Amino acid sequence: MAMAPDVLFNLRNNFYLGAFQAAINNSDIAGLTEDDSIERDCLVYRSYIALGSYQLVINEVNSSAATSLQAVKLLALYLSSPDNKEFAISSIREWLGDAAIGNNPILRLIAGTIFMHEQDYNEALKYTNAGGSMELYALNVQIFLKMHRADYAEKQLRVMQQIDEDHTLTQLATAWVNLAVGGSKIQEAYLILQDFSEKYQITNLILNGKAVCCMHMGNFDEAESLLLEALNKDAKDRETLANLVVCSLHLGKSASRLLSQLKLADPEHMLLKRGSTAEESFDRAIQTVG
Repeated sequence: MAMAPDVLFNLRNNFYLGAFQAAINNSDIAGLTEDDSIERDCLVYRSYIALGSYQLVINEVNSSAATSLQAVKLLALYLSSPDNKEFAISSIREWLGDAAIGNNPILRLIAGTIFMHEQDYNEALKYTNAGGSMELYALNVQIFLKMHRADYAEKQLRVMQQIDEDHTLTQLATAWVNLAVGGSKIQEAYLILQDFSEKYQITNLILNGKAVCCMHMGNFDEAESLLLEALNKDAKDRETLANLVVCSLHLGKSASRLLSQLKLADPEHMLLKRGSTAEESFDRAIQTVG
């Protein structure tokens, strides 16, 4: 029997690759089941969060919404203001402890995302490590890479490859792991991202990924041109600005104006934490990719 078409494939793909406005614009899909509608709404609201529209999500998701949507609202609250962090974290802990909803995959995904933001990686893994969805497996890969455990990230990637080698998240996770492993794997990561840029809308996620590969390979001129293209798309994108700072330092150019822009976009960015040599900045910027 032929499998039913995956009606949310394009929406998910746009979200995974960072085409957040396209995900929002193309989310009016007819004939969805109740579960598909909830997943669609979660992706749309998470796209708004990625674009910084936290208040819209907070205002629109009411207390009668499904658990998954409530979890997404908590992420918007957490990111919207430092004053809301404590409430969001205590709420998510309470919900995770509730036997009726604690195993909800979106709730666990949001918990992992929040604790990864908090740099409490062991706490994040408590909720994500069991996996259960491609997004949870991909988040595990990211968490292990943040912990500098490429060996664990590779194990998680193998699980994803066994489930669906061609899945967008599997391909993205392969690129992240290849970047972390380095050496000849950098070229492979670049080719995966190049393939995405030929197949789909070119996004800042793809441009930054390709630029970091180029920097690893010493191609700083190409990296700069990719990052300037990304900056034209979004002049306030934190990762673009951070990577451009690093690229400029390697090209012997002044990065002071870019650092000022980065400070406005993200006063807490790790490149601003302390004075750093170009090499230290480069190492830290590389770690933020993915």
